[in-house]
Order: sequence, then C-alpha cells, then structure tokens
Amino acid sequence: MIRHLQLPGFMRAACCACVLSASLALSPWVAAAADSKPNAEASADKKSDMDMPPLPADKTIHQSIRIGGRTLSYDATVGVIPVRDAKGKKIAEVVYTAYTVPGGNARRPVTFAFNGGPGASSVFLNMGAIGPKRIQFGVEGNMPSDAAISSDNPDTWLDLSDLVFIDPVGTGFSRSLEDEGATKKDFYSTEADIKYLSRVVYDWLVQHGRLRAPKYVMGESYGGYRAPRIAYTLQTQMGVGVSGLVMVSPYLDPAAIGDGDALSPLPWMINLPSMAAAHLESQGKLTPAAMADVQSYVRTQFVTDFLAGRSDPGAINRIVQKVAGYTGLDQALVTKLDGRVDIDTFLREVHRSDKKIGSVYDSNVTAWDPFPGSAHRASGDPILESLIAPTTSAIVDFVTREVGWKTDAHYAALSYEVNKDWDRGETDDKPVADLRKAIANDSNMKVLIAHGYNDLSCPFFTSQLVLDQLPSFGQAQRVKLSVYPGGHMFYSRDASAAAFKADAAALYGGK
Repeated sequence: MIRHLQLPGFMRAACCACVLSASLALSPWVAAAADSKPNAEASADKKSDMDMPPLPADKTIHQSIRIGGRTLSYDATVGVIPVRDAKGKKIAEVVYTAYTVPGGNARRPVTFAFNGGPGASSVFLNMGAIGPKRIQFGVEGNMPSDAAISSDNPDTWLDLSDLVFIDPVGTGFSRSLEDEGATKKDFYSTEADIKYLSRVVYDWLVQHGRLRAPKYVMGESYGGYRAPRIAYTLQTQMGVGVSGLVMVSPYLDPAAIGDGDALSPLPWMINLPSMAAAHLESQGKLTPAAMADVQSYVRTQFVTDFLAGRSDPGAINRIVQKVAGYTGLDQALVTKLDGRVDIDTFLREVHRSDKKIGSVYDSNVTAWDPFPGSAHRASGDPILESLIAPTTSAIVDFVTREVGWKTDAHYAALSYEVNKDWDRGETDDKPVADLRKAIANDSNMKVLIAHGYNDLSCPFFTSQLVLDQLPSFGQAQRVKLSVYPGGHMFYSRDASAAAFKADAAALYGGK
C-alpha cells in the first residue's frame, strides 16, 4: 500500500499506487550494526548469525474459540523454520504462527498464508482476516493509541482448515543470517522469494507430517503475486500438489498496468470502476447492477473515445461527462484533466470540501488532511499510518505474552528497508502464466480471487480483465472472482468478512 510498498502487501508498481511518508525503524540488530560500524561496507560484510542472540525454541499453547455455536479447541504455535543454502549452511530463519486443531486426521486441510509488500509480515491476514484472533481496522478501525486488545474472530477459517501464517525474511521476526549483499541476492528478489518460500512450505509439511493433507495457498496483495507462483513451484519442483488458491486483493498482472502516461487505456479502465464504487457507496447506491453499468462503459465507449482522442471532437467531452458523473468530482476539474483522473487527485479532491484525505486502500476511509492548503498531498495514507501501531502491538503481545515465545527482536509489520532493497526484475505476467499452468496441471485445483470494490491499490477490475482472458479449463467455476463492499482489506467489514468466508467454505468443501 504505497507505491512499491503497500499495506497488507504494499507493492503497487503501477497497479497499486499509494503514498508513503513514514519511515520504519530498523530491527535492533540492524540498527546496532549501523551505529557501531566505523566503516559501513566492512561492517556489513562481517555480520553473521553470531551477531544475533538465538531465537527461542518453538512454543505451543492451547486455546479455544466459539464458532457457529460450538467450541473449537486448537493449538497456537510460534515456530522457526531454517533456510539453508545448497551446502546445507543455515542462512536465514523464518518465523511462522500456526493454528492447528489437534486430534484430527492427516487429511485435515492446511492453509499457508502470505501477505505482500514486498516487506509485509503476515499479521494482516492473521489478525485482520482469517486467524482466530482479530484486531479491528478499516472503516471502524482502532486508532494508534487504542489498547492493542484482540478479540475472538467470528469469521476465522480455523473450522475450515489449519492455518499457517508465514513471515518472509526481513518481516515479522524472520531474519537473514547473511551479510547485506547476500541477503538481497538470496531473499529480496521476485525469483529467490518464490524459491525459498516454497521450500519453507514443504519443510513445514514434512516436519508436521502433513503431506497427505489438502493444501491451500493464500496471498494478499503482493502475496497474490506469490500465491500462484508458489503453487506452481510446489507442483513442479517440490513435488507437492495444491488443492486451491485464495488471492486477496492480488497484485496479479504487473505487465497489464502502466503508470497512466502511456498510450494504453488500461490504467484508466482499471481505476475508474473502483472510484465509481466509492462514489456510489457514499450515496448509498452501491449495487452489482450499478457496477455492471460502469464496467460495461469502460469496456466499450470509454476505450473507443480514449483511443480516438482529439481525432474525434466529441470524444473527450463524452469521457469528461461520464467520468465526472461516475466519480462525483467537479466537472470543471475533470475537464482540465481531459477525463483522466489519477488516483492521488481522486483521493484528495473527493474529500477536499471536508479537508480530509482518502485512503488508497479504501477511498471512503479518511483522515484529516494535516496540510489542506498545500498544492500537493503532503501526508501519509489514513489506513496505513493508523494500522501499524495496533496490529504490531497486538501480534507482539500475543506472541510474547500469550504464547510465551520471548524475544528482544523488533517485529517488522511492514519493512520499508526490504521494500527499498527489492529487486523487482522485469515487469511481466508471471503470476498469470503460472496460475494458468498450475490449474492446467491439476483438474481438481480451484481458485478464489477476492477484492473490495473501493480498493485503488490493487483494483478489482484488473482481476476481472485477467479472468476474462483465461481458458475455461473444462469448468467455468474453477476460478471465481468475488467482489465485496470495502477496500483492500474488505474483510475489516463484518458483512464482507462473513461473505468471504462463505465463498471460502465452498472452495474448501467443493470437489
């Protein structure tokens, strides 16, 4: 949720733009190295696992929750999976949080969940979406100063599947044991990321005797880039089949999106429906029928008028009138922009009369604009900057106090350092290509793609356009797109969380 750093999964590239102003504190061992070194380069090369105290041994506690009128007992485990190089040397430690129902058979489903970024920990899916504990955020979210108290999540997926939340290296408590250069090479790139996280999933399955279980991979935002690629890697390189994929507000097709200054109409097509959804919701008029009208327009008249440009004197005027009507923005402003309303302009102008700023993750979630007289936006994102404190405090309290997994390390909910160092490689459609191949390889695999209408970070219409181009694979419902009221974290709304779980139950229960 930032341009190249977005909340649950904060890599926008061109698809998921956002604003970032805060800087994240380095973890203690990095900060200490930075403070003590007279020569930065020499010091970085000398860092090794001996510079850091060992992480605690795995720890499990027993808890219970009421779901659907019955009590479900479960084990909550915080554990560590080592990452080794080709010679067997341990080069990193990945920390996970798992919730498992004891006494079940080996065929109970297990779901591996990843957030995105790159640089986001798994706390958002864990304590915001499907874990047994929940922190409220979004429209009715906690403020940074509120007590970090979690409550039982009535929409947890624990009655559907065991849940394993994985924090990639550099996020949460997970850490590299290599120097800076080797860390970037081995962990902070698109290809290395898929390779080692797939091995982490494999190692967890072997360690816990769960290779016979139905396996699901879930990813949010940039985690939605990871999910199909991890599934395909598990299939073809790890020898592990995947029963289903769940992609939440996914950053699905980097190749399809531009920055809004190219000839392609795609960026404008993709963003307009989410802007229209926010405007409709603010008027109490958000319905599937109303959204179908917007989507029909951007597929047809908008495209032809956009490409006609000034060759057709009426084209731009038609775009201006339609865009102003759909977004609720002043027509004079939309005229100045030739009907091309960028995300930052929309988020500021749609709330300017109230002197507030909208969030790129849900444009109807606002905060006071600290600089309302500034010509340009000079503040951070309302959701991003209010979310870090309560979620970080809640997960650290749960891990260290409730579970008793004691560590002095700092928990990185969002690591700006990881995001800054990330090697994004070439912009391409690898997640879509790997999704196609994984589905084609396994006729039993099913996919659920879930979005919120108001999300301008990873708009739902990207996934809609991608799905419209997929083969049927012999069964039209093998890949389902569901769009709910809300934004990037639509699950923060109770009704959307319940609908999301109902769709998931169909995925887990269907053959």
